[in-house]
Amino acid sequence: MKIIGIGNALVDVLAFLNDDSLLQKLQLPRGGMQLIDDERQVQISAVLDALNPQMSTGGSAGNTILALAMLDAEVGFVGRLGDDEMGRYFASKCKERGIEARLTVGPGMTGVANTFISADHERTFATYLGEAALSDVSDITPASFAGYDLLHIEGYLVQNHAFIEHAVRVAKACGLKISLDLASYNVVQADLAFFRHLVGEYVDIVFANEEESAAFTSGKSPEDALLEIASMCEIAVVKLGKHGSSAMAGGEKYLASACPVEHVLDTTAAGDFFAGGFLYGYAQGFSLDRCLEAGSLLSSKVIQVIGTQVSDETWQEIKKILKQ
Repeated sequence: MKIIGIGNALVDVLAFLNDDSLLQKLQLPRGGMQLIDDERQVQISAVLDALNPQMSTGGSAGNTILALAMLDAEVGFVGRLGDDEMGRYFASKCKERGIEARLTVGPGMTGVANTFISADHERTFATYLGEAALSDVSDITPASFAGYDLLHIEGYLVQNHAFIEHAVRVAKACGLKISLDLASYNVVQADLAFFRHLVGEYVDIVFANEEESAAFTSGKSPEDALLEIASMCEIAVVKLGKHGSSAMAGGEKYLASACPVEHVLDTTAAGDFFAGGFLYGYAQGFSLDRCLEAGSLLSSKVIQVIGTQVSDETWQEIKKILKQ
């Protein structure tokens, strides 16, 4: 099974905070994701430059596809970026990792996920979409998904209803299965009716964490949320952090424990890598409990590094475990 992702092509710029006073000063909701305009990007970029930030490719779906690529899966990515240094960095990293990048290049700036990491490892995002915000239905044709079996979508695309609905319609017409990561609780809350429409009409696999599942089901507990989401799609997955994860398909529930981690450094991409591990197992024909375990394994490794910079040695260790 070949998997292609579609999402905001972003470069992550990450910085650590000693306390959350800067978030308050910048009026960023702790633990959430806020979209920002050109003026705010200039302001926040100047603040980050003074914090000695690190850089990596990003975007929720992009991170999931990266994880799959590092497991030697056949993957591609559809996105839009600018003809600038950040865009060239993103494209070169895709090529380096064996990701077939089906990218549209526009005249504006490449998107940036400004990421603030609090002392307790909580992440707060100020996301400048740049060219990614200009994704258009004309960017997607049946050729965009040719040769692939599953399309993975990030919920952050929801700001462009016409684009995301066109993409899933084309993918369905081409016979692809569709997985959706709900992405962020505040994004789900802000556009709940459209999310529920997407899941009910098009999506086969849904990924949500505890807060996102509650937002999607108007406040239900993780267990009840799992039941409701599963009634709308083929497979529902709810992640519970250190308490593990659960999935439901065909009326049957599956559980997996979280992998123990002694030192959490940065939870950036934890959910994205979980989805990557799960989808890898799904593509390999694993049982759903084993898919959950694969997701937990990848998630446990990425939270021990900054951004998505998991070492080659760790990837070899992961692949060895998954082959057992």
